[in-house]
Amino acid sequence: MKLSDRLKALGVTVGAKDLQTSPPRPRGTHPVEEVLPGEVWSTPAGETFVVETRYKADFRLGSAKIRPAAPLEMVAAYANAPELAALPLEQFAFMDTETTGLGLGAGVYTFMVGIGRFEGDHFRIAQFFLRHPAEEAAQLAAIEQFLAPCNAWVSFNGKAFDLPLLHNRYTLHGQPTPLDGAAHIDLLHLARRLWKPRLPSRTLGDLEHFILGASRAQADLPGWMAPQLYRDYLHTGDARPLLGMFYHNEMDVLSLAALLSHIAGLLADPLEVPVEHGLDLLAIGKLFADLGRREAAAQIYRRGLRDDNLQREAYWRAIRELSFLHKKQGEIEQACELWEQAAAAGQIYAHVELAKVHEHRRRDPLTALRWTEQALEIVRAPAYPAYERERLLGELEHRRARLVKRL
Repeated sequence: MKLSDRLKALGVTVGAKDLQTSPPRPRGTHPVEEVLPGEVWSTPAGETFVVETRYKADFRLGSAKIRPAAPLEMVAAYANAPELAALPLEQFAFMDTETTGLGLGAGVYTFMVGIGRFEGDHFRIAQFFLRHPAEEAAQLAAIEQFLAPCNAWVSFNGKAFDLPLLHNRYTLHGQPTPLDGAAHIDLLHLARRLWKPRLPSRTLGDLEHFILGASRAQADLPGWMAPQLYRDYLHTGDARPLLGMFYHNEMDVLSLAALLSHIAGLLADPLEVPVEHGLDLLAIGKLFADLGRREAAAQIYRRGLRDDNLQREAYWRAIRELSFLHKKQGEIEQACELWEQAAAAGQIYAHVELAKVHEHRRRDPLTALRWTEQALEIVRAPAYPAYERERLLGELEHRRARLVKRL
């Protein structure tokens, strides 16, 4: 079931078109100013409520310190923003939002915006809370003030959701969007590249647990509850149920820093950093290859292939990727070694590549014909998948006919 359907089943309205436009009634006996140790910030647009938390920069979330110690060169290369590698960490803004809905329409508010940035030996997190929609202009102005030292974003799916939504809110108030067009590291996309082969889910919570080895307190609330909790707060004025949501948002921001730190260390020198899973090394190797670091990628692939726990499908997929990496590098002999290994395991692509090498490079059509006929024998076998046979048979028969004619 989609998240939007789950919310509707729970009675949550997607969007915020029916939020109150006057101060919450009743006020309640537990306003947010008394429930949380925050402050009221004054801005040219009015007042807004902000909760601040500071962590030592060497604080560990699970296995990772939150302040990256390794260079960000490979992370910046993946983000297609090489200038980030030289940017001081104090200029990165780690951002996560809690919203009243799932869309990007004008009726969806960012009722809580958590932003963290490094200040000397500390990591400072500010959570800008919308006590009432009428304070939104002040909330946005306060966020702009906090972002003054920053020149880059770090988020988790922020490119697709958080930043477009913030941009909409600033536009609706006629204010310029802070850091508009700034370089952006979206850790969701990088996490998918690194851990999709191994983890069935790459949510931030799962990455905390399975990659960083961290766990959250029982006070944590899932993000999908945020719209209803905020709506209830506006009706009752009781901020106590929001405690778990503040904790959730704070931990999300903290996790962004720890995850960036972990990934930076992983990519800075994958052959030296202990990597427990061969699948992770293979994913890193593919990432390096895609970024043009082919020599390093080949070394990483070979290290990953030595993992005894690799399943058959993953092993042969990596052999194929490594062989074509050698081919691109002009290292045909290394590629042929891998193709012969793969051909012995019945991999048809390897037979085809070996036939090409013998026909075009070694001028040996007889050996090329032998590899082609071996491939045809495998494809014509009754146990071979019919849809694959249909796809391959014509090409192989055409190659065989051409080679026979040459001979």
